[in-house]
Amino acid sequence: MSEVLWLMLACALLGSGVGFLAGLLGIGGGLVIVPVLSSILLYFAVLPAEQVVLVAIATSLASILFTSTSSALAHHKNGNVPWDLAPWVMSGVALGALISGFLAALLPEQVVRLVFAVSVLLIAVKMFTSSKNSAAAARNLPNKGVLTFFTTLTGGLSAMIGIGGGAVLVPLLTFFSLDMKKAIGCASACGIVIALFGSIGYISSGSSYFAIQDGFAGFVYLPALIGIVCTSWFTAPLGAKATHHLPVATIKKIFAVLLMLTAAKMIFA
Repeated sequence: MSEVLWLMLACALLGSGVGFLAGLLGIGGGLVIVPVLSSILLYFAVLPAEQVVLVAIATSLASILFTSTSSALAHHKNGNVPWDLAPWVMSGVALGALISGFLAALLPEQVVRLVFAVSVLLIAVKMFTSSKNSAAAARNLPNKGVLTFFTTLTGGLSAMIGIGGGAVLVPLLTFFSLDMKKAIGCASACGIVIALFGSIGYISSGSSYFAIQDGFAGFVYLPALIGIVCTSWFTAPLGAKATHHLPVATIKKIFAVLLMLTAAKMIFA
């Protein structure tokens, strides 16, 4: 079997776990995809080490387009997507993701790596301590303009580090007293928009660096994308169903600890 097929098989295994987590925890999967895919790309020597993280982020974001679609459909069927609120959140994350997709290509690899690692570390700390804040006072949602501004920043950060936005959006929406399941459903729907507009930016800005005949669409590495998507599409609905049966709060804490270790590894690598 050729090296490309072995790489696709490794990415398929990655995608199966990522899809399940996307549905279970309302994350797009990039928190896992980026560090693991970076290691896979390095192992198979697909491209120079200084370009690995950026390609992993772009490919992660493209895969989230499919994973979030599958997850959002499952949450929609369960009535967990607040469509009265989602369009305002989506418009903000779309703008932020599009800008970020172009901006990330201009930054040095060390800066992109540091932004990802620090963001993941903060997200992990928030996930680990979130239950302690469950009794916080109720807060009303801000007006639609202010909410769109917040979500523009959220979309920009999410696209820059290659995640679907759930890890940032869910805490933001629950902070304003939106029901957790509704927040996860909204984040899943917004992940589609972040991935779409962020991918447009990464594909456009990377078109002068890599060629389609080498397996790239801009900064997106297509064999890895196919490998991840071919399994994550099917496991995301399983994760969404599992929210009713598994101890999600406990799983989040375990996942948060793993994220902290991942972030530390990327900072000190």
